[in-house]
Amino acid sequence: MTNPSQHPRDPLHGVTLQQIVESLHARHGWEEMAARIPVRCFQNNPSLKSSLTFLRKTSWAREKVERWYVRELL
Repeated sequence: MTNPSQHPRDPLHGVTLQQIVESLHARHGWEEMAARIPVRCFQNNPSLKSSLTFLRKTSWAREKVERWYVRELL
């Protein structure tokens, strides 16, 4: 990951969607993720692969996940 001071206005610079989902899953688990963002990929038989596939295709859900991740960085 790059030095955050190089891109102070973009906290997601250099962070992949996979890193974001893995981080949120490690901290909160699928159940909490499904409660906060009620989408099937978190609710029904969740997996990293299904979540990444869905979030890459669905911009509104990806934006919610990214905002949640950034709020936790602060």
